[in-house]
Amino acid sequence: MATHYQGSEQEKRALNAFITLSRAASALAAKLGEGLAEHALTPSQFGILETLLHLGPLCQKELARKLLLSGGNVTLVVDNLEKRALVTRQRSTIDRRLVTVALTPGGHKLIAAAFPRHLATLVAQFQILSPAEQETLRRLCRTLGKQSKTPTSRRSHG
Repeated sequence: MATHYQGSEQEKRALNAFITLSRAASALAAKLGEGLAEHALTPSQFGILETLLHLGPLCQKELARKLLLSGGNVTLVVDNLEKRALVTRQRSTIDRRLVTVALTPGGHKLIAAAFPRHLATLVAQFQILSPAEQETLRRLCRTLGKQSKTPTSRRSHG
């Protein structure tokens, strides 16, 4: 759906690209969410479990950074995972501000069962694009993501 905004061509092009990107991301997230619901997981819970599966125990601050979540959000999500006995927390004896999160055996079993279907759904959804198109999409999204992290005062406006 194209924008109905009556601005400049540059503005309309940017809005149309954003709308299209947002709709594609939402549609993909909805499809992936179907598999997560079977395991009673939210996307954030899945993200934390999957990160711990592949990277091992991490401090909450590192989980927040890797998943682009706020510290408060990670705390809430980890609280809920801990209530389900899927993760444990260990406070550092050296620096009490550091809390390391690790999978429990039950958490490992759950994410090890959920991840293959999640990945298969992702692969199936991306098959509409050729390998070259997938790589181009990855590069474009990475470029856009890096640009968005740059402070406005340092961005090129040309």
